[in-house]
Amino acid sequence: MKKVIVSAIVAIVLVCIATAATGYYYLYAPQFHPEQTVYIYVDRDDTADSVAHKLRLVANPGRMNAFAWMSRYRHYDTCVRTGRYAIRPDDNVYHVFSRLYRGYQSPMNLTVGSTRSVDALARHVARQLMIDSTEIAAALRDTALIGTRLGYTPTTLPALFIPNTYQVYWDLSSTDFLLRMQAEHDAFWTAERLSLADSLGLTPTEVTTLASIVEEETNRADEKPIVAGLYLNRLRRGMLLQADPTVKYAVGDPTLRRILTRHLSVDSPYNTYLYPGLPPGPIRIATPAGIDAVLHAAHHSYIYMCAAEDFSGTHRFAATLSEHNRNAARYQAALNRRKIYK
Repeated sequence: MKKVIVSAIVAIVLVCIATAATGYYYLYAPQFHPEQTVYIYVDRDDTADSVAHKLRLVANPGRMNAFAWMSRYRHYDTCVRTGRYAIRPDDNVYHVFSRLYRGYQSPMNLTVGSTRSVDALARHVARQLMIDSTEIAAALRDTALIGTRLGYTPTTLPALFIPNTYQVYWDLSSTDFLLRMQAEHDAFWTAERLSLADSLGLTPTEVTTLASIVEEETNRADEKPIVAGLYLNRLRRGMLLQADPTVKYAVGDPTLRRILTRHLSVDSPYNTYLYPGLPPGPIRIATPAGIDAVLHAAHHSYIYMCAAEDFSGTHRFAATLSEHNRNAARYQAALNRRKIYK
């Protein structure tokens, strides 16, 4: 009888060891073998089966039996969480499933670029996040969100965005994206920058509006403070800005290389050849460098500028109209030689 009991105990222990070893092998032993950390993106229409399929495609798994078992046992189909999830070399099923089940996703770098319109920015952001451009566009038209909560109008909205790279979660909602942009905007506008804007007699939105014009005028970092100083000189003297980029914006063609008389007569509040002061809002998403160029504008006596006739992307600046007319004549002649008429 004693031998029977001992044999039974040994058998039970062996079964327990075998069960534990099997459980360890399927749950805790490395089962995913990508060459480097990879990511799967779980969308709103994903199921437990489609998530498993995505794992097979990118994570080079060994056995998926335990994943299927845990999915059934934990009713994963009822609580699939969206997000971007990391799968690391030698991850085991338990940790991968737990990550997915609990929604422990990995943040990603979101690039907010200096685009020429808010709509273009929406498309650019949508290519990086789970939300699509129509969702972002709807949020941008939400007057309660944009106006009441954030304090912008459709014309000033481009001033909300500060181009940079931000860490976010892939399944960020369109509302949360805009709220994050507001937080980043407020962080960018430090006490020092606010003080500099105040010393210029401008609000942050007005600074950004001027920066957007400066950045359409020149890509050269060394010229931006000079151009900013020129337009500030014009504002202080009560002169029309007469900024060609605002005419291109009013016409709706940023590719224009030659501004003609018919362009200058377009009746638009953005046409600074007709309307005094700054336009109603930014004509593009201004960069931090462009904004800082306005805040640290160069001090000089220039009130005129003209593209250099060598098409180098530089400009010739002038303090008098006669000097400017000579510069303009050289540039017009260069356009004619190259047969650039529009």
